[in-house]
This record gives sequence, C-alpha cells and structure tokens, in this order.
Amino acid sequence: MRYGMVIDLARCVGCGACTIACRGQNGTPAGINFNKMKKYEVGTYPSAKMKAIPMPCMHCDNPPCLKVCPTKATVKHENGIVTIDTDLCIGCRACIIACPYDSRQFIWKMNNYYENQNETPFEKHQYKKYQKGTVVKCVFCIDRVNEGLEPACVHTCLAGARIFGDLDDPESEVSRLIADHGGVAFKAEIGTEPCVYYING
Repeated sequence: MRYGMVIDLARCVGCGACTIACRGQNGTPAGINFNKMKKYEVGTYPSAKMKAIPMPCMHCDNPPCLKVCPTKATVKHENGIVTIDTDLCIGCRACIIACPYDSRQFIWKMNNYYENQNETPFEKHQYKKYQKGTVVKCVFCIDRVNEGLEPACVHTCLAGARIFGDLDDPESEVSRLIADHGGVAFKAEIGTEPCVYYING
C-alpha cells in the first residue's frame, strides 16, 4: 500500500475549492496554506487565459526532508504518507530548505482569520494541534484516510480533477490513469520519487 494522488490539469479550473476544503479540514492558522495553487498565464491577448497547477506536498518515496530532520519529527508511514510530529519539531527549518517543492511552512505566529477579534470556537479547537515555531505541511488528511475516506481536497474537487488511491495496486484508478495518460511527477529527475502525478487527460 502506497498512497498517491493524480491531478488532471485538463479538468482543474483553478477554483480554489481544494484550498478552502483543506483549510476547513485542517483548521490551519491564517497565512498557512497546505494546498497551494500556482497560477500562470498562457497565450497572448486577446486569447490569453489563466491556468492553475495545484501544488500539495508530494509525499515523496525518497523524501529529502526526512533525511535532514535532526529530531526525527518527519515520519514516513508504511502507507507512504509523510507527516510531521509537532512535539518533536524544534523549528530548525532544515526540512524547508531540503524540500524542492516549497511544501513546508513555518508557523511564525498563531494568527486567526479575523484580525483584532477573538478566535472563533473552531479556531480554538483546531489550533491545539499547532505550535508557534514549528513546521507544518499537507498530510494527505491522514486521519480521514485512516477512516477510509478521501482527503478533503479530493472529496471537494468540483471538477473531479483529483484522484486518490494506491499506487502499488496496478488496477487502482490512480495507477491506471498514470499508465493510460502518461502521468508525470514534478521534478522526478532529482530522485525524490514523488507520489503526486499530473496528467492532461
């Protein structure tokens, strides 16, 4: 079992629903975004248009962030999902430097979304799992996955552009999509063996 994700760029409309769903599921402090969306322009006026590339953590099979962590706060689980143990993280940020995907973020301050107001009850509850001075990132919604559910971004995607499943199973939907559409992993040539693939199906 090795979980991975396929993102179909032909279907992604850049609506940002995945980003909102991620924030809702994980209750991240203001300024922390696990599910980044890189937008760029293609074509020339008057036919120019915006395109989007979702950029979650790649959950590499050979994660450089894991190798540089001095406290073993970064953990690669048997199912391939890479997480961070906040209680072990000392905030040295070596993993941020090592990650070639800009997937990790440092919590400089525990900001809430409504400036100059008290935290909402939801923020109070969710912020208990975060600590100022530590590193955080996308964890493929591991709690949901352990319950047999899809990550929040996959469940919410209006266009069905995200597909989640077992990369080790050649019959799984993710494996078939990668094989049928020539799935490409971002910066695979550097040997990180990412578990997020892009197709243009």
